[in-house]
Amino acid sequence: MSGVSGIGGGAGGVHQIMQMRQQIIQRNDLLQQLHSTQGTDASTAAAPAQPQEPANGGFADTLKNALDGVSAVQSKAEGLTEAYQKGEVTDVAKVMLARQEAGVAFEATLQVRNKLLSAYQDIMRMGV
Repeated sequence: MSGVSGIGGGAGGVHQIMQMRQQIIQRNDLLQQLHSTQGTDASTAAAPAQPQEPANGGFADTLKNALDGVSAVQSKAEGLTEAYQKGEVTDVAKVMLARQEAGVAFEATLQVRNKLLSAYQDIMRMGV
């Protein structure tokens, strides 16, 4: 294994291992997506996988579903962190990935909230 340094490789070796692990995870996800769409026709397989929501759900339902998703991601990260602390999970990269995913989801939620608040304030300033 000339691409990965040994124990003395330091942070560079760990970084290379993490990059390889991420590539493997991405390829695995792609293969799972391809496998799950094999039974469908070509037009369905070409479309990105998105949850089908009724068109009349409304903005409030969409927002609630998004917040529930963020909450689920945060709960998953918290559960993995607790399991790691108890010694039940030994893959620290999996725990850190879940925590980063939860952080990104929360940050995106804050950005959406800020944009909504800004739009609301702009609407309230408009003259009728």
